[in-house]
Amino acid sequence: MVIYHAETLPHSNKIVLPPRPLSWDRANIMTTIGHDLTPLEHGGGLRAAARRYGTPAEGWLDLSTGINPNGWPLPHAIDPKLWQRLPEREDGLEEAAAECYGLPHPPLPLAGSQAAIQALARLRPTGETACLAPLYGEHPHAWLQSGHPLHLPTTVAEVERLLDRLDTLVVVNPNNPTGGALEPDQLLAWADHLSRRNGVLVVDEAFMDATPERSVAPHAHRRGLVVLRSLGKFFGLAGARVGFAAGDSEIITRLAHHLGPWTVSGPARHIAHQALEDRAWQASTRPKLHAASQRLATLLTSTGLHPDGGTALFQWLRSDAARGIQERLARQGILVRAFDAPSSLRFGLPPGHDAAWHRLEKALREHA
Repeated sequence: MVIYHAETLPHSNKIVLPPRPLSWDRANIMTTIGHDLTPLEHGGGLRAAARRYGTPAEGWLDLSTGINPNGWPLPHAIDPKLWQRLPEREDGLEEAAAECYGLPHPPLPLAGSQAAIQALARLRPTGETACLAPLYGEHPHAWLQSGHPLHLPTTVAEVERLLDRLDTLVVVNPNNPTGGALEPDQLLAWADHLSRRNGVLVVDEAFMDATPERSVAPHAHRRGLVVLRSLGKFFGLAGARVGFAAGDSEIITRLAHHLGPWTVSGPARHIAHQALEDRAWQASTRPKLHAASQRLATLLTSTGLHPDGGTALFQWLRSDAARGIQERLARQGILVRAFDAPSSLRFGLPPGHDAAWHRLEKALREHA
């Protein structure tokens, strides 16, 4: 098992993804995580794409983020007083989140789960850390930046062999970008094992809302378990910057003290509260997303791009021509996310109207 240290890694801002979703060649997980101050690559970035390709930002079909393109319907107006007053804890947001996610206790609101990703790495004592790869690149980046020796296990078996050595294990479930998922019982067993030696399991459930039955959130009372949730993906509220951390009470208390008061703005709390309580919208949205994701998988397959994994919000596939496909689509105003090793692509869902789907299909077939 290779251990990476921040001071020994070359300057790079990408995580290398493995060539297969369940079993990978170690050579494909070589020194790939940035340790300098260069921002990591993310989806979105329409203004940069507009400058590069000459297509106005409003003319793009953005499939690069995995965000629900038909998100929770925003109210037409927000009480102006919410902009004028400091945010208040007693507005019911934490309780609404606990009920929505099935949490045993109210969670800690965050300015997106990204706030916890960075802070947890700073708060934990320096120790051996593992991130089940591949995964959202901000996780390993944060632990390396904070000086933790980092393992990148690529299979369940490799994680099992490491457990007795680890202080922290990070798992993105369902996985971003592959869409693979681990069973809750597997994750809870790891959390219990780690907690016996004061270790912690961090489970990032940013893409879990479409499959809530697979969440470990109802078990967030367990020692050694931290669960992160986000309103950015399923609810389509990425711009509100609202997320939550729940779990081990000692860790959550330290995280709250570290982040300080007013982590989420008053208007964002108001919007998040309403969205979390809208169970009818949530229930009707889940089957729509699953159907749209299947439609996307079928479309990609019909044009010779066979998905290797996915969730209700995206499809992921390997292709030796990934960067070329990304470039050709960008020249037609369609933005997708490309990864380099292995050469692969992630396609988010088009908006619900047929024109977007037809535009994607036409572009794909022109280059099939």
